[in-house]
Amino acid sequence: MIYEPAEDSELLLEAALKEVRGGDEVIEIGAGSGFVAEKLKDKCRFLLTTDISPYAAKELRRKGLDVIRTDIAKGIRKKFSLVLFNPPYLELEDNLKKGDWLDVAIDGGKGGVEVIERFLDSLRDIMDAKGRAILIASSYNEPRIYTLLEEKGFRYEIIAERKLFFEKLYAIRIWIE
Repeated sequence: MIYEPAEDSELLLEAALKEVRGGDEVIEIGAGSGFVAEKLKDKCRFLLTTDISPYAAKELRRKGLDVIRTDIAKGIRKKFSLVLFNPPYLELEDNLKKGDWLDVAIDGGKGGVEVIERFLDSLRDIMDAKGRAILIASSYNEPRIYTLLEEKGFRYEIIAERKLFFEKLYAIRIWIE
């Protein structure tokens, strides 16, 4: 009942390894199995993970990672220099929903961008003024994802991408200017 690492997880890890600095305080939202966080924890000053799933939170704790079970970063009052998020970015059709925690990990809501929009709405609360975020998105989210970023006043650039059979994945670096 935990999202298993896939191409999107690998893309986030690749981008995060290039971005992370020794002095960074990092939060990985929706850390799932801990695939990314495990490989970053010794490359930064501090790393916190979050996940909404009790199964993922238990797995993250088992792996020795600091974890808060919450929706995105609700209730977190700290600011981070690097924010990582591999959100659910697909719109899951009703007939495919099973009513379990895996749905939450996969279903991004209408157009696959509802969860991303909630993340962007909370980003200024958790990212410090000179911080940056890495967000994974899909070609299915285009062009809405870029419109959202611009509407919310963020600067962004695509720093890595991966072409799959049916879609293209993007690692988007976000900052405030």
